[in-house]
Amino acid sequence: MLNLVKPGRKLVECGAESCSDAEILSILIGSGGATYSALDCAGELLEKYGTVTDLMDRPIADLTAVRGIKATKAVRIAAAYELARRLIQEVHNQS
Repeated sequence: MLNLVKPGRKLVECGAESCSDAEILSILIGSGGATYSALDCAGELLEKYGTVTDLMDRPIADLTAVRGIKATKAVRIAAAYELARRLIQEVHNQS
C-alpha cells in the first residue's frame, strides 16, 4: 500500500531534510484547487523552471502563469527566496 503523507506532516515527523524540493515548495503554496493539490502546483513550477534555484528569482508574473499559483502564493514563494538570500548574506558576512 502506498503511504501518502502530507508534506507538512512529513516535515514535522521526519524532519525538513527528508522532504523533496516539491514538498517544501508545496508547504509554502499551502493549497491547490478542486482537482489538484499544492504538491501538484509545486511539481508544475519545478517542471517548468527546473530547480528551486532556477525558480527563485522569477518575476511574480512568471510564477502566476502556473496553474494554481495566484499572486498571494507567488508572493509567499518570493518572500521565502528573499529570506533565504538574506540568511545566506548574513552567514557570509559573519565568516
